[in-house]
Amino acid sequence: MTTALLDSLRQIVGAAHVLTDGDLTAYEQDWRKRVRGKALAVVRAASTAEVAAVVKACAAAGSPMVPQGGNTGLSVGSTPDGSGTQVVLSLTRMNQVRAIDRDNLTMTVEAGCILQSLQETADKEGLLFPLSLAAEGSCTIGGNLGTNAGGTQVVRYGNTRELCLGLEVVTPQGEVWDGLSGLRKDNTGYDLRDLFIGSEGTLGVITAATMKLFPQPAARLTAWAAVPSMQAAVRLLGLAHQHLGAGLTGFEVMGQFALSLVIKHMPQLRVPFAGLDGAPPYYVLLENSDSESEEHARERFEALLEFAFEDGCVLDAVVAESLSQAHELWHIRESIPLAQAEEGLNIKHDISIAASRIPAFVEHTDALLAREIPGVRLVNFGHLGDGNLHYNVQAPEGGDAREFLRTQEERVNQLVYDAVALFKGSFSAEHGVGVLKADKLAHYKSPVALSMMRAIKQALDPLGLMNPGCILQK
Repeated sequence: MTTALLDSLRQIVGAAHVLTDGDLTAYEQDWRKRVRGKALAVVRAASTAEVAAVVKACAAAGSPMVPQGGNTGLSVGSTPDGSGTQVVLSLTRMNQVRAIDRDNLTMTVEAGCILQSLQETADKEGLLFPLSLAAEGSCTIGGNLGTNAGGTQVVRYGNTRELCLGLEVVTPQGEVWDGLSGLRKDNTGYDLRDLFIGSEGTLGVITAATMKLFPQPAARLTAWAAVPSMQAAVRLLGLAHQHLGAGLTGFEVMGQFALSLVIKHMPQLRVPFAGLDGAPPYYVLLENSDSESEEHARERFEALLEFAFEDGCVLDAVVAESLSQAHELWHIRESIPLAQAEEGLNIKHDISIAASRIPAFVEHTDALLAREIPGVRLVNFGHLGDGNLHYNVQAPEGGDAREFLRTQEERVNQLVYDAVALFKGSFSAEHGVGVLKADKLAHYKSPVALSMMRAIKQALDPLGLMNPGCILQK
């Protein structure tokens, strides 16, 4: 049966695109190098018709499938298990922009398009595709949709879900649903688009999407502010909404220890205020986009910061004087995960809590971890504007990081996720559930929600062949 399936797959996509030998690390190992699986084959389809044919062949053979984009996910949601029975269905050859509708402000693209290429394509048309995240040079829009990725501009434009108007999907039976409508209003029954977005390849294979575009702003300004507490950062967020309105496109928070790692491991980066004695505990990076002019944007920004100084929620601030300075400030923020990796293995959390509750959560959980695991170091940063923190935990200084993960990861996760539940939050904000957190979903999600999810999975994928073990445990 295996030989017959492989022969069939070779006939569909060509022998050169059915990979079974050689170094398949790029497909079989997750982005964080935590898990290495073994695929029956890696199949690189080049069209929706090929994807449909591959899915039909695998379904007939009873072979499980793992849809994969850029394989940059952080929850092991696109990596095969170690059984050697799963087919990795790579969408990276499907990388065409099918259409741009300037009047409708939409772009129809194939799932394998690299996110950065979509940004650049829109920019060449004088338009904006606002989804932006650290892996944008290698992640694909299909993967972004599969995990409902967030990024740095969610506060203004929303997650990937909010940027999508329509999908093309291959069902687990190998049928093609063409839902590539560019309509902004379509109340004709259940919203199938929203069902597939965030499903991580467990309900079908996203092959193309119609995405929203926006006019390019006339000006973008970036500011870096030192704040005395997390509560002050939340207060500044409220003032930014009040003073900037829809112009507020980004609002990031960074803890002092997180930035100290950047200073330590990337000394070429100049981190404002953070290297000084008695440095404040938190910093905010905020972006203002203006449709009128840079002068208008700067006036509003300076009015906000002046009010914030008087209010006491900002201790010091700097506004980028050029685009290159703005890029430097954003580069500091984006370098935190890299600096943390240089410091050693760590325990990552991608959590979401109402912004109003984040100060209390941080105070509670910081104290809890310090008490339960003396010496533990907290790398706290993230998208405060939409309530998403990357609340990461580093081993005590001088300790064995690998041993710390082996002995403490499960305990740390329970302490953090129990605290998240206490504050009515979510243990996964933008990274998805994948396989890595499937057991957490079973523990923290309500039984009613889990029952409905299983019913949907059973209805659409009764054979359980689409990404088994991802999101819902086997």
